[in-house]
Amino acid sequence: EVLIDTLQKLDLNVADVRGQGYDNGSNMKGHTKGVQNRLLQINPKALYMPCACHSLNLTLCDMAKSCRQAVSFFGIIQRIYVLFARSTKRWKILLDNVPKLTVKPLSNTRWESRIKSVQPIRYQTPQIRKALKELEKSTTDDRDPAAVSDAQSLFSALRNFEVIVGMVIWHDILFSVNTVSKKLQSKIVCLDATLKQIEGLISYFQKYKNEGFDSSIEIAKTIASDMDIEPKFPTKHQGKRKKQFDEINDQDEELQRSALESFKVEYFLVIVDAAIASLTSGFEQLKT
Repeated sequence: EVLIDTLQKLDLNVADVRGQGYDNGSNMKGHTKGVQNRLLQINPKALYMPCACHSLNLTLCDMAKSCRQAVSFFGIIQRIYVLFARSTKRWKILLDNVPKLTVKPLSNTRWESRIKSVQPIRYQTPQIRKALKELEKSTTDDRDPAAVSDAQSLFSALRNFEVIVGMVIWHDILFSVNTVSKKLQSKIVCLDATLKQIEGLISYFQKYKNEGFDSSIEIAKTIASDMDIEPKFPTKHQGKRKKQFDEINDQDEELQRSALESFKVEYFLVIVDAAIASLTSGFEQLKT
C-alpha cells in the first residue's frame, strides 16, 4: 500500500513498471503475500528479480550457520578483534606485532566483506599469536583477569589445527564470493552478466567441493609448520588397555583418519553443500 501510494504521489503510473527488485526478505519476495506478487497482480509486466548481491549475503549466512564449527570459527575471529580494540594500549601491542593488515570486526549485514576480517589472521597467524602472548604477559590494564583469560584462550585456539584448516577454507570461500559481489555492484551490469557470474560461482563451489579440501589441508599444514604446530585434528582417545608401541602408532593413525573424515563430512561438505543449494535456488529465480 505504501509503494502504490508513493507512486501515485509522485505521479508515476504503476502500469508503466517493468521490473521489481528487493532484498530477499519473505515479506518482499513471497510467492503468495509478498510485495512482488501483489504488484504483479496489479501489473503482470512488472517482472520480479531478486537482488543478486543480497542473495550472496544470504548464501554466506546459511553457510556460517550450517554447523557448529562454522559458528565457533567466526566467534573466534570476532573475539580477537574485540580483545585488542577495547583499549589503545592493547591496540598498540597488536600494531607492534602485526604491522601490515590489522584485524577488523565482523559485519552483520555485508557478509561478503568478512574477507577483510579473516584475511589479516589467515596471512598473519604467527604474528597474531605473538601479540596475544604479549598481551597475556603485559602489565597493561592492571592485569585484567578477563583479558588475560581471553588472550590465553585465543592463543590456544590458534594452535588448533582444525581452526587453521577452517581459516584457509573460509578465506577461499569469502574471497571468491567477494570477487563476484564486487562485479555485481558495478555501475553497468546486465542480467546476462549477473547470470554468468552466479553460474560461475556455482561451478567454482562444485569444483571446490571435489578439490578444495585436500589443497586446504596442505596449505594449513604449511601454516602450522611455520608455528611448530603438529598438523593433527583433536581426537577422542579410546580405551585404557596397555598397548604395544606399534599398536599405539596404528591407533593414532586410525584416529587421525577418522577425525579428518569427520571434519570433512561434518564441516567442509556441509558448508559447501549449503552454498551450492542456496546459490542454485537463487540462480533458478534469476533465470525465471
